[in-house]
Amino acid sequence: MSKILAYKPNWRSMVLRFILLTVGGLVSAFGVIVFLVPSNIAPGGVSGVGVILNHLIGVPIGLFVLLGNIPIQYLGYRILGGWRVTTGTLYYIVVYSVALDFLTPFLSTDNISDNTLLMALFGGIVTGIGGGLVYRAGATGGGTSTLARIVQMKFGLPLSTISLYTDGLVITAAGLVFGWEAALFAIITLFVGSATSDYVLEGPSVIRTATIVTDYPDDVSQAVFAHLHRGVTAWQGEGMFTEKPHTVLFITISRPQVNLLREIVFAVDPRAFIVIGQGHVAYGEGFKTQNHLQKTHKLPPAEISTTP
Repeated sequence: MSKILAYKPNWRSMVLRFILLTVGGLVSAFGVIVFLVPSNIAPGGVSGVGVILNHLIGVPIGLFVLLGNIPIQYLGYRILGGWRVTTGTLYYIVVYSVALDFLTPFLSTDNISDNTLLMALFGGIVTGIGGGLVYRAGATGGGTSTLARIVQMKFGLPLSTISLYTDGLVITAAGLVFGWEAALFAIITLFVGSATSDYVLEGPSVIRTATIVTDYPDDVSQAVFAHLHRGVTAWQGEGMFTEKPHTVLFITISRPQVNLLREIVFAVDPRAFIVIGQGHVAYGEGFKTQNHLQKTHKLPPAEISTTP
């Protein structure tokens, strides 16, 4: 009989979470102050609107970010699930907003670079690192991120579509204020920042997963065991077009083993069908051990599943 495990974070994980949120807020603010504001690059979202208003009427960016998030986070609290969902995001917003206005007088932005493209790239990298740390802590950057989740819950639109619309509106406004070249640089910043956040959150893509459809599962599995020393999981499938039974094999391998796996499989079964996917981390036999999970979450060994 399976067990339902109720996970309760310990105080160490909570402390680590708020450390990540604090560092993420400071790093994001540093990126905006040093790289984006001097080049008139609006990073999208509420921060982008703050950069625009700061240029037009001198409104402090941090103050606007803080005030602009109040109605959005109130909606998030009411719609998305109360304090459990919004606590980390609210803490990050406060740290980020205060850092934006407090650090500006102390950070010299002169003579870093006159190359706007470099400023856009490094602005995206630095703010992306900050955002990735926030995501690792289980929170979001607030602003349009929270708004997108609300719209998704209410209307069922994909998050990517909503973010495209909201950030598109901000970048269009930036183009009207700073010029369309600045808007193009803002798009670069957004894409670089998103890619950097994903990298910080998930790490490099170092593993590959292979799904193999074959009529010689035993032979393929034995060849994989012998040459790659990897476990294989198998289940029965059926071709919906041919209505013929086949065996589906699932294998997790390291990136350098992809070509060898393909050669091994086709040497045994030239008619096999192989799909290679990519992953970021694998836990279990031959990869990361259970010790990391047990130390972090204090789970008994029997309640942690491993890859075969």
